[in-house]
Amino acid sequence: MNRRQFLQSTGAAALYHGYAAAFADDKPLRVGLIGSGWYGKSDIFRLNQIAPIEIVSLCDVDQRNLDLAAQWAEQKQPSKKRPRLYKDYREMLKEKDLDIVEVATPDHWHALPMIAACQSGVDLYIQKPISVDVAEGQAMLAAARKHGRVVQVGTQRRSTPHLIEARNDIVKSGKLGKVGLVEIWSYSRGRGGMKPPPDEPVPAALDYEFWTGPAPMAPYNRMRTAAWRAFMEYGNGTIGDMGIHMLDMVRWFLDLGWPKRISSSGGIRINTAFGNIPDTQTAVFEFDDLTMVWQHRNWGLPPDPKYPWAATLYGDGGTLKAGVFAYDFTPAGAGSQPVHKDVEYELEKYPEDKTEPRLEKHVAPAIRGHWANLLEARKNRSKPVADIEQGFISTSCCILANMSLKLGRTLTWDAAAGKCVGDDEANRLLRRSYRGPWVHPEAGRV
Repeated sequence: MNRRQFLQSTGAAALYHGYAAAFADDKPLRVGLIGSGWYGKSDIFRLNQIAPIEIVSLCDVDQRNLDLAAQWAEQKQPSKKRPRLYKDYREMLKEKDLDIVEVATPDHWHALPMIAACQSGVDLYIQKPISVDVAEGQAMLAAARKHGRVVQVGTQRRSTPHLIEARNDIVKSGKLGKVGLVEIWSYSRGRGGMKPPPDEPVPAALDYEFWTGPAPMAPYNRMRTAAWRAFMEYGNGTIGDMGIHMLDMVRWFLDLGWPKRISSSGGIRINTAFGNIPDTQTAVFEFDDLTMVWQHRNWGLPPDPKYPWAATLYGDGGTLKAGVFAYDFTPAGAGSQPVHKDVEYELEKYPEDKTEPRLEKHVAPAIRGHWANLLEARKNRSKPVADIEQGFISTSCCILANMSLKLGRTLTWDAAAGKCVGDDEANRLLRRSYRGPWVHPEAGRV
């Protein structure tokens, strides 16, 4: 399909705006999605808005997700073709006919499909956190580098327009000065008071054995699969879900690498009826000359309703508070004016965003920007803004914080060696046990 055919396709003309101008002359990309639930579909449609693509393959262990995603793809993509459907990502990747694959499964299923996709020769967009244990992340980074793949991680704060402005105009310009302390947080109602329904038979449409994969087998409960983030067996808790975004954003703002020491405390204080993740947690990340403190509380009210999920950077030149909806800079010196900027929604530019079910409208511009950055990196065979190595560092920081909480002590991290200093017990936690027949990936065998 050439540019003219693409623009003449049903509905395609409406998509030829914004970032699309940079990619409309490109040959349509053949795209696959592993994990065809709500967020995966949302991501792929943002790509569909900015570049000519063909959604060729969809994969999910739940036939209901597959059917809905296939209907959605037929409606959204210009060709109106129905994608091929798979329940096993390995069968999908055997076709060897894809350019880009997104992995949007639950977290415990990120590592194996991502590595297999690298081996099959495609570039990737993978949701965060990239892994559930550190050794998985090491193997994923090794696979991307060995096979020369461009991998963008879904830490899309790095592509959020107002946050790019904050980084460039406030941090990099020097207005903030030297930063010595950063606070990052998430305060939400979470699932307080939620009680799961009784266990029940597995629905016929769901391959629950495959859904569980390398995680421990548990009785089927529809809330377990619907709200899997509430269980440490499938993810990294709230810090791995929400904390990674703010931690990664600050690392990007300040060009930070690995912390030297990580400590954490907390537990389940209020939400005792559902799940097993900490509903209250504090973590401290100590860098060379900066301390970053994370706190989440999945109950009660946020201290600042305007910033329930955000970061504050304290510099000797002022204070920057930044979140997904806005940023505020308050200068320290007299005579300087505060700066406020709200999120850009782009609803007039992309009117389909107004009616898409469940779309996080404030995040849509960031997802489009993240895809555009990945497409440019593919052309140049360069690292995207949220390269897999950056995702590995931010993910591992959250995992190490959970390890510190579990062990009840501070961990000293040796980034070069990829292990905790003088702590054999902690190092054993860097690699979780896999349920057979699935085999834990190793960095040296990818």
